Amino acid sequence: MGLFGRREPLHERLAREGGLDTRDAPEQVDPRSPWQETGVHGIARAREWDVARTVEAPDVEGDRATFVVLPDGSLLVEDGPDTSLEPLAAAVEQELQAPYRARAARQGERLWAVQARRIEVMKLRNTPEGDTLDVTHAGDETELKADGARVFGSVRELEERGAREGPEYSVHAERLDGDLWEVRAAAL
Repeated sequence: MGLFGRREPLHERLAREGGLDTRDAPEQVDPRSPWQETGVHGIARAREWDVARTVEAPDVEGDRATFVVLPDGSLLVEDGPDTSLEPLAAAVEQELQAPYRARAARQGERLWAVQARRIEVMKLRNTPEGDTLDVTHAGDETELKADGARVFGSVRELEERGAREGPEYSVHAERLDGDLWEVRAAAL
């Protein structure tokens, strides 16, 4: 072509020379729904907390706290001030009964945001040493791990708890205090 003529773009020329000329191919139709454009797709995250509240608690010290309330109502502070967290627990218990795990963060001089989720607590005796236990049952094999290391033996209560989920299961337990453990079980 001449000086002002249209030249073939480089990417089209290279595609043609490489045998990938798509000028005569039928137009591809995007099978996705139009709402799946960038930023408007995917699956919503699972809800992590059962309760989210704000509460005025000017006497609670610090800026954040993590705690567990046991079935008997006793409160275990995992992270945060040594002062009473009762005002935060009372706000949660308007909607959620113990046992639960909660975290709270100061939002101002007097205001706290607190989130909590239900947990399952079991009393386990005669467990291997460690702060976490994992029991996995698949096929005919059952594996027990304590703090990530495989150990011999079994924890009957965890196996029974897992069996309620189905024939193959996984159970994770974290020590809360003494022989009290937070337990999560799921079918495989």
